[in-house]
Order: sequence, then structure tokens, then C-alpha cells
Amino acid sequence: MPTAIIADDERLMRDQLRLRLSEAWPELEILGEAKNGEEAVELVEQLNPDLTFLDIRMPGKTGMEAARDIGDRSQVVFVTAYDQYAVEAFERGAVDYVLKPTEPERLKVTVDRLKQRLERPAGKVNDSVQAMLSQLAEKIGAPKPKHLQWIQASIGQDLRMIPVEDILFFRSDEKYTCVQTASFEALIRKPVRDLAEELDPSLFWQIHRATLVNVNAIEGVTRDIRGRHLVLVKGRPEKLEVSRSFLHLFKQM
Repeated sequence: MPTAIIADDERLMRDQLRLRLSEAWPELEILGEAKNGEEAVELVEQLNPDLTFLDIRMPGKTGMEAARDIGDRSQVVFVTAYDQYAVEAFERGAVDYVLKPTEPERLKVTVDRLKQRLERPAGKVNDSVQAMLSQLAEKIGAPKPKHLQWIQASIGQDLRMIPVEDILFFRSDEKYTCVQTASFEALIRKPVRDLAEELDPSLFWQIHRATLVNVNAIEGVTRDIRGRHLVLVKGRPEKLEVSRSFLHLFKQM
């Protein structure tokens, strides 16, 4: 039975890849998961997996740095969202890759190639592809955007990548945070207090300890019979309560 480990700093991405692999390759046994490159190298040393799925960009040791340390002890499969820069290298056939969010059709192609590779000894990336991967490393080594650009949210068994500008509001719902767009609702585990620190404050206003609203989605503000201030959201029936500590945001409105 073939074995593998998964390394990605995003838990939702690990969960989605594990699910997709179970569908495309039921015989594959996932021995463990890592949140960064250091953990991935340690798991390879401990578990000796046939395959290592490495996110290219992780905090600390990156996926490509981890791949160098892993060497020929395990077949490396890079997991990347940077297809614009990486696919040319990967398509040469020296290394395999999975684009994220994971698509079943592309994963099947990768799985078929991996099954063939497992019949041969693991090999290191050849020089020409290594040079291209080094250029990719420089490209993705640039600082991440200061603010979140998109949100990863679960909808059933699927992972949806939602641009933040499409989100009308975030609202806490017990253990989860509701992500509301014009067409659907999704849930994430990240609390509102963390989102408030990571989102652009000029785009999202915190109007309550449990609520963030997209400024462009605000239709107006009204008051109910109890004197509470409520935000009206464009195209939505919800009225979002404004805490007293955040009323100053609407003085100019």
C-alpha cells in the first residue's frame, strides 16, 4: 500500500487534499500531516512515506527548502497556487504538482503519474527544473499582501476561495464565523477578532465584537424602537447591530 504525508500551513487545505486523495486514490495511506517544512522533514525521517505533498509556500522552511532536505528519501509533490509561474517547470515531468484549491480532474492526472513514478526509485529534481523552481522561489518569496485578499471557507465537503471584496459581512455564530456573500453563506473557524486584524480596515468596519461589515455593502443605518443602531446591508434582509463603541464610524453618514 503506498503511503504519503501532507504538509501545508492551512488546515483547510490539508483537509481538502486528504479528501480529494481519498477519492482519487483510495489505496493511498496518509501517515501524517505537517504545518511547515521543518515538520515535513521530521515526518519523512520518522515515517519514510513513499510520497510527500509539500505546499511551496509555508512559514519558516518553505516547501522547496524542505524538498532539498528530503532529497531522494521520498517522492515530492509540490502543492501550489502559483500555476502562472510553476506549471511550465512541473509539466516537464521532473516533478509533480497539485494546484490549490484541489481540482479532481487535475489530481487524477497527477495520481496516474505518481503511480508510475513509484515503480522507479525516487530521484532528485534535475538541474533545469531546479533552476526554474529557484526563480519561482524568488517570486513567491516576496512579502505577502498586508491584508487578506481572499478567504478559504468550507461549504459542505468543498473548499471555496472567496475574494474578500465579494464578502458582505462576517458574523460570529457560536464556534464558527459566518461568511456572507450576495449568493451564498459559508463558515470558517477564524474568529472575528482575528479577521479584524487581518482585513483592510478601510474596506471592513468592525461594528460589533461579533460583526464585520464591508463598507461598500452598507446601504444605510437605522434605529429600532429600542434605540439600537442597525446597519442595512445592500440586497440582504439582515440588520446588523452596531455597538455603542463603534457608533463613531457612522457620524459622517
